[in-house]
Amino acid sequence: MLDLNDLGSGSIPGLSGAAGAAMAEAAGVCLESQDHTPGVRLSVTGNGGRSSYSLQWPPISAQSRRTWNDPEEATENGAGGIAALLIIRETGYVPIARSRKGTGIDYWLGDVANATALEYQARLEVSGLRRGDGRAVRNRVRQKLAQTAPSDQTELPAYVIVVEFSTPQAEVRRK
Repeated sequence: MLDLNDLGSGSIPGLSGAAGAAMAEAAGVCLESQDHTPGVRLSVTGNGGRSSYSLQWPPISAQSRRTWNDPEEATENGAGGIAALLIIRETGYVPIARSRKGTGIDYWLGDVANATALEYQARLEVSGLRRGDGRAVRNRVRQKLAQTAPSDQTELPAYVIVVEFSTPQAEVRRK
């Protein structure tokens, strides 16, 4: 299970509890906009494997929907929240810092077992689609893999996670 409520705990070094709670709420708004209810399964593919997770999220109110009324912003933030939990489960890396613009990535990742060391060990780029098919997800993965190029000089592995909310599905790919 991926419990998006966990994002608000402050336990992810690169994500404050307040930011994590906001991302969880955005993801819930996106999922419910596609007529999903808590417990829906997220199908995950990538790097030769398949998995799935039951999704849980905080209660979504009319105020939540008004807060996340911009679909693009909600989708970006909701995908970021899901990706933060997925990268931990799928790779053993954890977001330890938000990246600055120009790096081609969203987060620097560290070893989940030693996250307090805050040593950059990998990179993560995230994208979200409110509604799209498998082809749209694969195309977005290719775009995002290319986008990581500005930080390639670090020689750290780069991961891309694309979250699609209508199915829901996600693809996790290592560059």
